[in-house]
Amino acid sequence: MKKITEWTTLEGKLVRLVPLSIEHYSELHELIEKDRPDELWYTTVPSVTELKRDIEHKLQLQEKGLMLPFTIVSKANNRVVGITAFMNIDSQTPRLEIGSTWYAKEVQRTGINTEAKYLLLKYALEDLQCIAVEFRTHILNQTSRRAIERLGAKLDGILRNHRLTTDGQKRDTCVYSITDYDWGAVKVHLEWLMKKY
Repeated sequence: MKKITEWTTLEGKLVRLVPLSIEHYSELHELIEKDRPDELWYTTVPSVTELKRDIEHKLQLQEKGLMLPFTIVSKANNRVVGITAFMNIDSQTPRLEIGSTWYAKEVQRTGINTEAKYLLLKYALEDLQCIAVEFRTHILNQTSRRAIERLGAKLDGILRNHRLTTDGQKRDTCVYSITDYDWGAVKVHLEWLMKKY
């Protein structure tokens, strides 16, 4: 597996995924303030007051080789529209998780998420030569589950009482994956979906 801490920009027709930096703080702050994704009880989006600390934490994890966070930029207007990351990186196996993802409301249900995930999957499975890419979400987050399933990921299982939410509730976590074996069919499927946008 290539060194995951390397700064990498991934670019498609609709989006550019650039390495997260503290310079993205003000645009991300504006998105959270406007859309309030942190108020969805089944997600773990930082609040306006937690955002700077969250960015710094992600960058510290990157320095340790445990995460590679990206800022999602719409190419239509060159504006920041969200954030995503490679995380839980296991370079020995090699495999990783795509997570910590959230988008501005204005780009939800557009081709931006599909293309961003395609770029991440292609990089992970082809360039980094991962044998699997994992996705995790709250069992009750139906929007996220449908989006993950639409990509072609398979449900590996449910981790019951996996962790506590910020308000102390027990969370069951759905674990999905796309393996290197699945990638050929998933890639064709995603390329077909992206033609619609």
